[in-house]
Amino acid sequence: MRNALILGMAGLLLAGGAVAAPAVADVREGVDAWSRGEYKKAVDQWRPAAIAGDADAQFNLGQAYSLGRGVPVDIPMAESWFRKAALQGHAEAEAKYGLVLFDQKKRAEALPWLEKAAKRGEPRAQLVLGTMLFNGDSVAKDWPRAYALLVRSAAASTPGASEVQAQMDTLIPTEQRQQGLMLARQYEAEAQRPQLPPEISGRGTSTAMRATDLPPSQYDPSVGNRPQIVALAPPPAAKPTKPRVPPRAAAVAEAAPAPAVGRGGWHVQLGAFGDPGNARKLWGQVSGRFAGASVSYVKSGALTRVLVGPYPSRAAAAAACGAVRPCVPVNP
Repeated sequence: MRNALILGMAGLLLAGGAVAAPAVADVREGVDAWSRGEYKKAVDQWRPAAIAGDADAQFNLGQAYSLGRGVPVDIPMAESWFRKAALQGHAEAEAKYGLVLFDQKKRAEALPWLEKAAKRGEPRAQLVLGTMLFNGDSVAKDWPRAYALLVRSAAASTPGASEVQAQMDTLIPTEQRQQGLMLARQYEAEAQRPQLPPEISGRGTSTAMRATDLPPSQYDPSVGNRPQIVALAPPPAAKPTKPRVPPRAAAVAEAAPAPAVGRGGWHVQLGAFGDPGNARKLWGQVSGRFAGASVSYVKSGALTRVLVGPYPSRAAAAAACGAVRPCVPVNP
């Protein structure tokens, strides 16, 4: 099938394997045992608390069964424990439960849990939900929102997110990607966790819950099949050889007009704004990260696009983005 987006879910399920350690003594002792590699002891510590209804212990047992640490790999059992914790409002369990349901091809059941986790800013849920929205997989297609979620997931360095976003760059028309960038900023504001321009900050926030990283695990091909997210071909209405870009206009600077974007050559788009003043404000805040490059403010309907370049190739444009997000290579 043409234009396929492929996503290996096993890596998402095994990535970020951390166990929760609240103040409950038995659960905390189990986490300490887990960090020493004493997985069977950890499971034995958690099980009574999990049966008694402790959400952290339930989540930790789900992790153990999904990873096969201290117990044999048992995905249905992991799903059961994640569900118990998720129903109690355990944030990490909500994300894991949604991912496991998706992995088991229970897409409709996974959707509300992935929605909750993605809205909270969980990057793996954003990657999966964004790809579902692109494909129309158990949910109506919404390419602007799909792109917004992938921008956020890629900004968090989620494995595979940058590759999926790059595929979307070739399939989603420019106008819809611009809408997606605006949505990405809106989602960041709603999550109260700004990490996109104009305020560029390092990731990481303190939380009341301490997590202990698990050793990295490899996907076991003998345990189930690696599911794939396969994109449908773009609809006939979206089949022009290249999305039409409105005529390029000279950029407005304070004293003199900046050069318009030249034909050919790659640029990076930093955003699209309804207020041209905000476009110039953004460039004033991030221009130091693009030494030697020129900025152009290009009108596209009611929006003003911030384009920087030119660069000799898409790879060079992507490298120029560095830590600035959102920053999308384009060939206007």
